Amino acid sequence: MGWRGILGFEYGIVQAPLGPDISGPELVAAVANAGGLGILRAPDWEAPDYLRELIRKTRTLTDKPFGVGVVLAFPHEENIKAILNEKVAVLQVYWGECSNQLVQESHCAGVKVVPQVGSLEETRKALEAGVDAIIVQGREAGGHVIGQEGLISLLPRVVDLIGDQDIPVIAAGGIVDARGYVAALALGAQGVCLGTRFVATLESCAHPTYKRKLVELDKTEYTNIFGRARWPNAPQRALQTPFFNDWKDIPAHENELNQPVIGHSTVHGIEKEIRRLAGAVPNVTATGDIESMAMYAGEGVGLINEILPAGEVVKRLVDGAQLLIQTQFSGLCT
Repeated sequence: MGWRGILGFEYGIVQAPLGPDISGPELVAAVANAGGLGILRAPDWEAPDYLRELIRKTRTLTDKPFGVGVVLAFPHEENIKAILNEKVAVLQVYWGECSNQLVQESHCAGVKVVPQVGSLEETRKALEAGVDAIIVQGREAGGHVIGQEGLISLLPRVVDLIGDQDIPVIAAGGIVDARGYVAALALGAQGVCLGTRFVATLESCAHPTYKRKLVELDKTEYTNIFGRARWPNAPQRALQTPFFNDWKDIPAHENELNQPVIGHSTVHGIEKEIRRLAGAVPNVTATGDIESMAMYAGEGVGLINEILPAGEVVKRLVDGAQLLIQTQFSGLCT
């Protein structure tokens, strides 16, 4: 299984599902080919045929296993059927109830289920449902954030709760490099899940301006100004762009529905208008006022200084972590 593998993957490196379609086949395949777990992002509406094509396209680019992420807050039953029919390695779920029935149906199809949780309570429910691994998300994470606790305090509590059960814990939130990886291992995780770092890769479907901002800017804020109408009560961590700093104090009743259209994009094959304050980040097809669109990022964004190939991100995490453990920590035991 190689060094620190999880769930049958060579390495304990997970590329988070990046909405709305930022983690496409190219990114997921690149991560898979490097030995990590790449995760496609399912559409937030029922599109089983489209999703099947997405999975099949990814399989033309890699013969390694990969996953698909589904946000349970949106219509998803047909999409999940397609995922199980295609026998993808991992179904990653978020923001909704990961039921025992869902886990059983997935296991019958040979698919492992990995929910992302943000609290001890959610962890308990996931364990009762019989999941295969758990991603623990700290409040440092970019994009939509489900919990309120920082990773450094939440993660060891989840590890203690799981105890000697054979359920790997994967740490998410603010992790960008080998130092974060080793820190997560020290807290009891067996793997790490990175989002922002994989947005800033050659293969990600993010708009070039969004990628450039991740390199240039280094401050984020926990907010709820984006996408209030489409996905209520779903706070997010966003990059402090000039647009964000101008708009971050808008009244609670304001949302994207009464805002002007500032651009257009094609998301999962469907033409979309982008209104100001909409919740979706700009993908490579986005046109219009890109700088005024949502740009999500985790607190680790200040550590991102260049756009890298995704395979190089995985390699640096693994090589760097091994080196750190051998050089910095091996002497601690003597």
